[in-house]
Amino acid sequence: MARNNKNGQSTLEYVLLVTAVIVVIIGLVASNKSPFRAAYNSMLQGSVDSMNTIAGKLTNSH
Repeated sequence: MARNNKNGQSTLEYVLLVTAVIVVIIGLVASNKSPFRAAYNSMLQGSVDSMNTIAGKLTNSH
């Protein structure tokens, strides 16, 4: 009697869906004229600025 493995099938479908979403996001960010790229760069710059601020405070506290 053949056994149907639905758990493996749903896992594969989930992996394919996540992979497709990641590819779309990378495509949107990689496009030079995309508003997503500007938002992504702005978010990264904000993170870098915050880390620099914290590093400066830690350096000056000694």
